[in-house]
Amino acid sequence: MLHENDLSWLSRSELLIGTEGIQKMQNAHVLIVGLGGVGSFAAEFIARAGVGTMTIVDGDVVDPTNRNRQLPALSTNHGVSKAQIMAERLLAINPALKLTSIETFLSPEAAKELLEQTRFDYVMDCIDSVTPKITLLKTAYDLGYRIASSMGAGGKLDPTKLRTADLLDTRECYLASLVRKRIRKMGVGKGIKAVFSLEKVKDESLILTDGSNFKKSAYGTISYLPAAFGAAVASIVIRDLLEEPIPMEKRLKAYKK
Repeated sequence: MLHENDLSWLSRSELLIGTEGIQKMQNAHVLIVGLGGVGSFAAEFIARAGVGTMTIVDGDVVDPTNRNRQLPALSTNHGVSKAQIMAERLLAINPALKLTSIETFLSPEAAKELLEQTRFDYVMDCIDSVTPKITLLKTAYDLGYRIASSMGAGGKLDPTKLRTADLLDTRECYLASLVRKRIRKMGVGKGIKAVFSLEKVKDESLILTDGSNFKKSAYGTISYLPAAFGAAVASIVIRDLLEEPIPMEKRLKAYKK
């Protein structure tokens, strides 16, 4: 088993970000909420970057339809907690990782309690349902957290169209539009970094769902696009922790949506 002080597995990362960068990663505590197609990959990238403490949250279990895009989903683990599977995987990557795994969907009360009782260095929002997403963003924003949020990865195919912007400057994304309108009314201003895509969504890929877990509809997905979103969101967190500049898209003045 890896000794707690043995960081030799991070030697290639150290070549890029230096010893000081590795220490910044080791000293950080990152919260990741949502371990689906985006969040599962984001969590793994955070762990492989050497972040020393992580809290992961997801109340869902693996469904057969998850297998086309979600890291924890296999033909052999249908019905198993995604948080449990990811916890085992992250600890296999880094046995010295200080990991808290929470197998629940965050209610407004639970989100507030979690964010108040533990001080995180970064909050990662990888939730794909509007109401829980807004709850997490509003709570984290009010408490002054740095936040990286993923917008909609469904109904799209082109990873080269991904961009980073302040959440209020996002566009061409139905999920982002819903979130922007509601958080503005709740008093949330600028300061949340978001990953979104400029690609127009393929509306014909939309299906209606049973409404469970706050989801009334879903778009079709492809294997690599959620993973690309996860990589982009993880990169925001890692670069911010390293105090590296992050280029941000600006909202087009003529864009009204």
